[in-house]
Amino acid sequence: MPISEKSSGNNNINKRLVVKKLFARQQHEGFGAVVRRSIGRFELRYFDPFLVLDEFSVSAPAGFPDHPHRGFETVTYMLEGEILHEDCEGHKGVIREGGLQWMTAGKGIVHSEMPSSNSNGITHNKGLQLWINLSSKHKLVEPSYQEIESKDLAETEKDGVRVRIIAGEWNGVKSKICTRTPTMYLDFTLSPGSRISQSIPFHWNAFVYVLEGQGHFGDSKLQHSGAAAHHLLLLGLGGDRLEAWNSSDSGLPLRFILVGGEPIGEAMVQFGPFVMNTQEEIDQTIDDFDNFRNGFEKARHWKSQAASALGLF
Repeated sequence: MPISEKSSGNNNINKRLVVKKLFARQQHEGFGAVVRRSIGRFELRYFDPFLVLDEFSVSAPAGFPDHPHRGFETVTYMLEGEILHEDCEGHKGVIREGGLQWMTAGKGIVHSEMPSSNSNGITHNKGLQLWINLSSKHKLVEPSYQEIESKDLAETEKDGVRVRIIAGEWNGVKSKICTRTPTMYLDFTLSPGSRISQSIPFHWNAFVYVLEGQGHFGDSKLQHSGAAAHHLLLLGLGGDRLEAWNSSDSGLPLRFILVGGEPIGEAMVQFGPFVMNTQEEIDQTIDDFDNFRNGFEKARHWKSQAASALGLF
């Protein structure tokens, strides 16, 4: 659902302006976990191609035990601590602080995401999880992973601006991630007084989520332009760049993610962790999952070690 912006004078012709601001309040998900959900809640069900954005915080034994997915991708980016990932296909690994997992659920996966044994008792296992929809031609592909440790994630710094490049590129530095749905995902840290002017493909939907500090985005004269931590800012169409600057009076850095994606423009039907194009496909997915077919065969006798140790299943 593309969102149009209202220009405010000739100076804003090429700018992306903020058209909506949401505060991500805390809610409980999984097993004792807390998330701040900004996309995928009743005020913003879907922002094509983005289905969900959660800022999560978990400490053992809380987490996200065994659950299924079909029809989209999950992007897990750890900000602090670490999370153990296991799935019914036999994949297992730890996503550590600053690291990234880009999982294509495709035709079906059952997995768990729990604090690792090394993080037992640590209250700062924090991160972001973004769900990205897949077009109909990719919804039933085989599950796959792209995983990057923090030390290998593309990163650059210039004029007081530090950028971690999760998807896309900045200042000639490119991410290693391949995206089925064309996507940019940049993690910016702006020192006091610094600013950016970041290009965004003209027809892509894009948003900002503020992690730390205080900043202005688009045009300081507009009501929604200023934001602090845990705020999501939807950017309107009609421009090809975002201007942002650190407006903190406290001398603290501003950290935010800028995410953009090419709208898929197809019908979307969601039933919890299943995202397809029609209700009939959702009904088939539920039947496949209940009967361990068409991508869910290996889930019949599988339980994650982490959830089993807690006696959850």
